[in-house]
Amino acid sequence: MTDSHAPRASGRLESPDWQLVRRLPLFEGLESGMLERLLEPGRVVCPGRGDQLFARGQRAAWFYVVLVGWVKIFRTTAEGRESVVHVFTRGESFAEAAIFAGGDYPVSASAATPARLLAVPADPFLAILEEEPRVACNMLAAMSRHLRELVTALEQLQAHSASQRLATFLLGLVSSDHEAADLHLPIDKGLIAARLGMKPETLSRALAALREEGLEISGERVHVPDVGHLRWIAGHTGDSAAP
Repeated sequence: MTDSHAPRASGRLESPDWQLVRRLPLFEGLESGMLERLLEPGRVVCPGRGDQLFARGQRAAWFYVVLVGWVKIFRTTAEGRESVVHVFTRGESFAEAAIFAGGDYPVSASAATPARLLAVPADPFLAILEEEPRVACNMLAAMSRHLRELVTALEQLQAHSASQRLATFLLGLVSSDHEAADLHLPIDKGLIAARLGMKPETLSRALAALREEGLEISGERVHVPDVGHLRWIAGHTGDSAAP
């Protein structure tokens, strides 16, 4: 995104936001003063659902941290169809690899829901890293550790059935210790499938399997009569559905 398309600011980071940002692998171990210096040029933006953040081929001038909501990154085929690459949510960052590469965004990004994001401009961020090579090395080491953790998590994910992955996703939406829960799917089912690394038809089969386990699913609403049983499903059930 070029400077002429800079995201419109709508506020500054609040105390809970700083707690979230400090936990990002990118900033692991950084002193508070250095982190504040790196992020001082950043701005909080609040795109609405469907608002584009950047387009494939634009100069990679910003990277983002999701504070609230969901963001999808995607490519558009020659036929005009949208192919979702990944979906990001609270506590995750994206597009930082593009700014380090110093080139263009390889994908497009838009808000999948109303969102609140930290947008960090590349140029001042990279200028500080050039002045502080030790900080840059620390960040690279942290990102390397995170990459190894992601590989391990991916291996574990591939060993789980579609039903297990979906049950784990639903557990992430349970915000209390109640024995039962009423949930609202935060994004459409096609994006959930992309998030979980499966095809939409596989997600449909996984939803059907969870219905057989007692969950009541109607559109975007899910009633979980027994959260403990859902935890059991996430850790124990299996199915033959392919990704």
